[in-house]
Amino acid sequence: MARQKEETEEITVCPECGSTHLTRDYERGELVCEKCGLVLDDNFIDQGPEWRAFDVEQGEKRARAGAPMTYTIHDKGLSTEISWKNKDSYGKSIPTRNRAQLYRLRKWQRRIRVSNATERNLAFALSELDRMASAMGLPRNVRETAAMIYRKAVGKNLIRGRSIEGVVAASLYAACRQCGVPRTLGEVANSSRVGRKEIGRTYRFMTRELKLKLMPTKPQDYVQRFCSELKLSGEVQTKAAEILKDASEKELTSGRGPTGVAAAAIYISSIMCNERRTQREVADVAGVTEVTIRNRYKELTEKLGIEIQL
Repeated sequence: MARQKEETEEITVCPECGSTHLTRDYERGELVCEKCGLVLDDNFIDQGPEWRAFDVEQGEKRARAGAPMTYTIHDKGLSTEISWKNKDSYGKSIPTRNRAQLYRLRKWQRRIRVSNATERNLAFALSELDRMASAMGLPRNVRETAAMIYRKAVGKNLIRGRSIEGVVAASLYAACRQCGVPRTLGEVANSSRVGRKEIGRTYRFMTRELKLKLMPTKPQDYVQRFCSELKLSGEVQTKAAEILKDASEKELTSGRGPTGVAAAAIYISSIMCNERRTQREVADVAGVTEVTIRNRYKELTEKLGIEIQL
């Protein structure tokens, strides 16, 4: 970088027209002559001040932009917020005589951020969505997708007559399927304050009204998560994926619950790889019964010709 800087600083005159009026275009990374338009350097580096930060305080001082826009906050994170710290922009403590005024400003700032019923609805619903997503350990992209689905539902007035928690849970379930991070209705219901039936009913209504195109979940989508929770190796995971691939080719997975088939494949592969897990352990992780695993296990071993020693 230092050599690049020295080479750039040496160019002070345009070799084409002899002009000394040179413009540094940092957006394109070019050094251009204003008179004739000759590009003198097309790999120009912004030699601005040092922006690396080694602690939180330096990061706040050197930040050139605010937080990115997000749909998980009712105002998309664009409004300002008065910090709870009694310090000014220079980091100095605010005098005691001015703190009452700052308290009133902070209070009114919170009030004007939520100005109407729609924003009040969004503020409550998105905080609930964030709580549920945190409890389920969902990534950021799923939260953003769920917030977008909920905003579309509010825009089409689908909330009327339904509980906010039910619509939020249905949005989160749809977002999980859309982003390829499947969760069962039971898992979503455990993290929410509404029942599984209401979430399923609301989900079907929303997919119909919002025209959400969601593919059915496959047993392969659950293998990685179940193996991780059971602390099984990558060899078991690969073997389970092979079993499910063969089962799909022979149409043994159609018409059956994907979690049950995935659990049975993991149970078989764990025995084959000498990392045995009991049916009860696998059933608890997959959220199915031991009877389901036994039925799926017998079908897979018989139809695929798998021989294992129990």
